[in-house]
Amino acid sequence: MGSSQSRDFDTSKLNSFWTVIGLSHDPIDTFVEMWYHVFLWSLFSSIIIHMLASGIAFGSLRKHKTLRFGSILVLISGVVTPLTAYSITSAAVAGAHRAASFQMYPLYAMFWGCGQTLVTLILSFTRVLATL
Repeated sequence: MGSSQSRDFDTSKLNSFWTVIGLSHDPIDTFVEMWYHVFLWSLFSSIIIHMLASGIAFGSLRKHKTLRFGSILVLISGVVTPLTAYSITSAAVAGAHRAASFQMYPLYAMFWGCGQTLVTLILSFTRVLATL
């Protein structure tokens, strides 16, 4: 039990950002690697979506006196949300995969990470949470 758990939380073998984005074909076995891959994909996709939204907001509000800088808040929320909420949900996904002894392939991690951003995007546009 002890050697398996210590191997699960060994952070010395984590891949770089570019290796994660490159989608290698090696399966991911440990909890930390699973969490790291899913988290980086959710962070990357969220930043891309928020950069696009921030650019649109800045372009639309460029002549407004004070709100032209409101797009910076959109960009900040694109980083803060993944650092808080997505890190927790990425840990839940990695924990479920690890508890079931499933190997996670990097493509699955990409689907889980981008899926988190997609669900957040859908809920933001539909305003389902405002009706609850």
